[in-house]
Amino acid sequence: MKKSIEIKSRILKQMDDMLKVRIDDAMQTIASAMESRNNDTKSSAGDKFETGREMIQMEINNNEIQLNKAHILQQELSKIDLHKISEKIEPGSLVITNHENYFISVAMGKIMVDDQTYYAISLASPIGLLLSGKRKGDQVSFQNRTLEIQELY
Repeated sequence: MKKSIEIKSRILKQMDDMLKVRIDDAMQTIASAMESRNNDTKSSAGDKFETGREMIQMEINNNEIQLNKAHILQQELSKIDLHKISEKIEPGSLVITNHENYFISVAMGKIMVDDQTYYAISLASPIGLLLSGKRKGDQVSFQNRTLEIQELY
């Protein structure tokens, strides 16, 4: 039990660190693009100037969307109770199968802890939908393989 809480904690820490990098990158890109847009002076080629400004604005908008998504993922992660052990798979569950290990949270992909691979997935993902509500010992078929839930924390 204590080991599972430690693993969940380390996975969450890595996920949080990844989100912080995404947030920092998006904020730096937005700031740089705004500075570029604000320093751009109108030239005699008016259409070229307007096109350049529009492209910069699109970059700002796209990065603001990415920034917002990262903040939403951070909020979702903050709701996970590391100490909750459930009889069925739900957000916060650490699922050990005969093939892969899953941390049910938000979709962030592969996370390594002590040379062990865990996949951070959401319940809305294809595998998450199959696993949702399952219990230790249950099996699901995914990508022509049978996954047996060996442990659930």
